[in-house]
Amino acid sequence: MPNQFGADPIGRVFQALADPTRRAIVERLVRGPATVTALAEPLAMSLPAVMQHLQVLERAGVIVTEKAGRVRSCRLEPTTLRTAERWLGDQRTHGERQLDRLDEYLKE
Repeated sequence: MPNQFGADPIGRVFQALADPTRRAIVERLVRGPATVTALAEPLAMSLPAVMQHLQVLERAGVIVTEKAGRVRSCRLEPTTLRTAERWLGDQRTHGERQLDRLDEYLKE
């Protein structure tokens, strides 16, 4: 699937998090860094398939991977998640303001 979000960082984050396997990986990484092998262990898929999911998360900036010798470790990149969270909060605030204005209008 081509990356339809191009240079849109928020779009890349939501696209990466749209997949349940990638969300499960993120949920595991919330507890702390982990090796690729540890992340793959509970998943019912091959190691190459897990690596593809990790690449999507890394391209979106959700995780950072580091290699030490033969071991590749992953950790969350909190700045990217905070940016997405801030965007969601802004949308919620805007929606709440719209509802408040509608409520005031209906009360008149």
